[in-house]
Parts: sequence; C-alpha cells; structure tokens
Amino acid sequence: MAGIHDLTALELASAVRARELSPVEIAEHFLARTDEVGAFVTVTAEIALDQARRLENEDPGDRPLFGVPVPVKDLNFVKGVPVRFGSATYQDFIAPVDDSIVTRLREAGTVLTGKTNTPEFGLPCYTEPAFGPPARTPWDVTRSAGGSSGGAAAAVAAGLAPVAHGSDGAGSIRIPAAACGLFGIKPSRGRVSFAPMIPDLAGLSANGPLARNVADAAALLDVLAHHQPGDMYWAPDPGTSFSAHVGRDPGKLRIARYCDPVVEGAELHTEVIAAYDHATKLLERLGHEVVDIPNPYGADTVALFERMWFSFACMHVVAPDREHLLRPVTAWLRERGFATSAPDFLRAQSAIQLATRFALLVTDEFDAVLTPTVTGPTPEIGWFEDVEDPAETFARMKRFAPFAAVYNVSGQPSVNLPIHWTPEGLPIGVMLGGRWAGEGTLIALSAQVEAAVGGFWGERRPPGW
Repeated sequence: MAGIHDLTALELASAVRARELSPVEIAEHFLARTDEVGAFVTVTAEIALDQARRLENEDPGDRPLFGVPVPVKDLNFVKGVPVRFGSATYQDFIAPVDDSIVTRLREAGTVLTGKTNTPEFGLPCYTEPAFGPPARTPWDVTRSAGGSSGGAAAAVAAGLAPVAHGSDGAGSIRIPAAACGLFGIKPSRGRVSFAPMIPDLAGLSANGPLARNVADAAALLDVLAHHQPGDMYWAPDPGTSFSAHVGRDPGKLRIARYCDPVVEGAELHTEVIAAYDHATKLLERLGHEVVDIPNPYGADTVALFERMWFSFACMHVVAPDREHLLRPVTAWLRERGFATSAPDFLRAQSAIQLATRFALLVTDEFDAVLTPTVTGPTPEIGWFEDVEDPAETFARMKRFAPFAAVYNVSGQPSVNLPIHWTPEGLPIGVMLGGRWAGEGTLIALSAQVEAAVGGFWGERRPPGW
C-alpha cells in the first residue's frame, strides 16, 4: 500500500472526503517525516494539529485541497509565527498579521505545517541562509535546491509536503522546480495579491505553486488566486478554474523556441541542450508547430534589470547594528541599490518596459515560448559563494539563470516542466512562457506533456523517499 506521502495532494483530499484518512493522520504523518534537505526553517506542529482537529468537524464542501498540508515560504507573513526573510537580521521578528494568501489557504481548509527555507530577502537563486542549513535537492543532497523558493521545492521533492507555496521575482519558483524535478507555475502579474504587507511596486514578483504534477499545482493556484483592494496590478478573471484546464485538449499550438542567453559568459550544459531538444520533439509529436526565433530580449536589458534588482535589495529595513549580519552578496547588492538614484531607477524601469513591449510583438504571435529553465544541473552547495568577490557570486547567478527573469519583467505566466534527467539522476527542466493571463493554455499544454511522458516523475523517486 502506498504511504501517505506517496499520494498527490488531490488524492489526499479525496481520501479525507471518503473518510479513508483524517486531516490529523495526514498532518501527523508529514510532521513526523525527517527533514534532511533543509526544507523548513520553522515547523508549526501545534498550529497544524490544531487546524487538522478543527477540520475533522467541518464539511469539506467544494474545497479541493481540504485537509492537505501546504507550507508557506518564509518571505510571507503568518500571524504569530516568526518570519525571517532568510536573514539573520530578522531572527526575532514575529509576523503581526496573515498575508492574504495565508487567509486563502486557511479558508480552503489546508493545514500549515511550517515555513519553508529561503535565501536572504529572496534575492539569490540558491537557498543558503546564514542562520540555518541550506536547502538541498533530494536527488543529490550535495547540491542546491535552487532559490529563492528552495525550501518549498525541497519539501515537495523530498515528500515532506504534497504541494507548497512559493514566490518568484526572477525565477524563484521555476529555478527550484528545475533543481528538484517539480512542476512550478509563476502566474501572471496581478493574478495573486501580495496584500496586506508586501508591496507589488514594479510587479516583478508573483506567488505561485510548486507540485509533483500539474493537477495539484492548478488546484493550489485556484486557492491562491485573488485580488485585494489597493493592489497595483489585477489580472482578469480567468472565467473558469485553473483545474478545469487539466486534461483539456489545448489544440494545435504555435510554439516559439530559443536558447541563446543574452548574459555574457552563459553557456548551456549538454544535458540542458538535450532536455531542450527532447521537449521540442515531444511537442512536435503532440501535434504542435515549433518555430525557432532569436532571443527577443537584447543584452542591454540585463543591465537595466540589474539596476532594478539592486534597488529592490534595499526594500527590507535593516537596523544599523545588524548590518554586519548580512550575507556578503546581499550587502553588495544593497550598496549598489542605495547608490542608485530615483531617476536612474525610473529610467531603467521605463527602458525595460519599452524593451518588453517590442519583445511581446514577437512572442505574442505564438501560444507559448520554449526555453531552457537554467543553463546547467543545479550546482553543489556553496558553489555560488565559493569566491572572494560578491560580484562574482552575482555573475554566477546570472550565468546560471539567464532565461527566467524576462517573464517577471513582462508579467507573463511561465512554468517549469521536469521532463529530463541526467545519467547521474539529476533533474533538468525546460520552461514554457505564455501570453499574459494565459495560465489556462500553459496548464492544458503542461498536462498534455505530463500525460505523454507518463507523469513527470513516472516511477522515479529521489533517494530516501
């Protein structure tokens, strides 16, 4: 008989409805599993069990994830629970309110088992905070789970949670999904509110799901998607649930592809090229037209995005007597951010919006765009910071993940598909981007790909599963 952690999120909810499992049984099972991958920074066992006991006396109604554990990334607020933002400078900060996504998760009948690991202020594409263990991919625990949703991805891939909440400001859902062999969705700008505490400003970041399969991710996105008064960005009502697109025939699609990174020095690993070509052939076998295009973003957009990223590194207030606790790369980013004037920031934002408009004239001719997710297998723990100069750490980050951030700039939805593994057993993902507010098409296409490969994991399980 399959263990509880072998079941998908929707299977767990179905078992609760059929009274084959109780929310308490499920919560206790996941809480008892050993975290050997640095997935959690806070385990909320008392909260989880209290929620699960109350759910046992409630009617599931039409709540598809009723009774399912869903951890929350430690960049988001859960009232009364520490939120560290991945930083030793916030070691004793307790969240005063729930973020609105947490309210949505509570109302959906999910169970909070903990807060997942994240790098300092969510800035790096790897998760190695100063105050705790790094997040590791369970496929090879010497290697990174990616970032900044590294803890969330590690939790799902190691069977510590059936699904998890993540967020993505420059690839922070899709990069960990690639590192951990998961399906992850960065939704469209304005699809999921950041209210009440986190500003959406330039609209780079998006909350979204990480899961082992498309159906679970779509169900979690249905829960997360909402608007709040005061949001600067609103995606239009999709008209139907995202789950309704799972199993829907997407029809014959026109799909563009490119794999030429515009970051200087970025080179594709042979297994990344193999995954990219494999995805192309698979999409063509499914009846879609795949067309080569040049990268619609020029090298000049890299410096523009850097200037914005430097400035956003300064958003978190750090007390002067705690600045020495910052990671070297964070301090380096903030130094450049504080040196960026407001006019310089606005000019960068204006120029990158103009570049995006011209890029969309190209990509909006297609139903989806295929690229690699990252340029190679996920590196070993410590590799990004195994240098004396933080500038080289940042350069390594850019070379490793040169494709993802364009969708944060444009606001388009984007997903990681875990369709390829190296001979050593490491997952390699590819990325699909869609039209703005076009998550439904990406979900239908992703589910079609998943069915064609026999489930993204098939019979695979990471060591120690």
